[in-house]
Amino acid sequence: MRRYVLKRVAHAVFIMWLVATTVFFGLRAIPGGPVSAMLGQESTPEAAQALRQQLGLNDPWYVQYSDWMVDLATFDFGQSLTTSQPVAELVMQAAPRTASIGAVAVVVGLGVAVPAGIVSATRKRESVDYLATVAAFLGLSMPAFFVGILLALVFGVWLDLLPVFGYTPLAEGVAPWLESILLPGVAVGLPYGAVVMRMMRSSLLEVLDEPYMKTALAKGVGSRVRLYKHALQNALIPVVTVAGIQLALVLVGSVTVELVFGIQGLGRLLVDSMLDRNYPVTQVVILLVSAVLVFTNLAVDLAYTAIDPRIRYGGESA
Repeated sequence: MRRYVLKRVAHAVFIMWLVATTVFFGLRAIPGGPVSAMLGQESTPEAAQALRQQLGLNDPWYVQYSDWMVDLATFDFGQSLTTSQPVAELVMQAAPRTASIGAVAVVVGLGVAVPAGIVSATRKRESVDYLATVAAFLGLSMPAFFVGILLALVFGVWLDLLPVFGYTPLAEGVAPWLESILLPGVAVGLPYGAVVMRMMRSSLLEVLDEPYMKTALAKGVGSRVRLYKHALQNALIPVVTVAGIQLALVLVGSVTVELVFGIQGLGRLLVDSMLDRNYPVTQVVILLVSAVLVFTNLAVDLAYTAIDPRIRYGGESA
């Protein structure tokens, strides 16, 4: 197991190097650049040349790339080209906001999806199954930003129950913090939950139709024991896989939802930095998002052994 984990961590580090390299060269291949974005209409050849020299953009590409790799290795992320603030400071300000939205989204998504999928599978072709299926298809068809607009309109404007703009830090109180992220979190969590619910239903239906489940029924094993002790353990493997992979949906949904609710999170920071051709900020935010996805997949693989002890890695015997 230890050997497998070390191998996967090394693979994850290699993937992060590929992402860092791709982002570095990809940003510089886009027409324009930070100099034109920073100078705007006041740009002249002399001013542009001076600013490029100041920012180190006149250095050969291999010098810039090696500096970037060294900075990453020493966790020195540089400064924003537009505000001169340390990139680490900007990310630390934005990350808790996106993490808060993501946490609420995952809790809401899984809290709705898993019970709904179980009920839908165990009551196949009943009214509750049709209702859950229709709700899941609605969640799949509506993007997070549209759900956010609807929630803001209903609960923020019409009912005036929750704020629809801005973010309240957790340090100012749990209740104000939760009120500020509840609507964006639900907006991101509902499409996420729809995907997980469909997988939960189909996976559980497949397991319930297995011969060993029919044998347990014939032997008189109770329905609760068959469901929670035998069926769910096997049905959760693909569900955990999809739930982990679909975290990308949570991160992508957070970008648009942050714009809808005026929250200065990682999504908003990424969009603004890309528009300004702010290379240091864009590179670090993309790397951070990629790291979340890569190491989440690693955590999902390791979670398999907790769900089903028969699963072993690295040549271990069951």
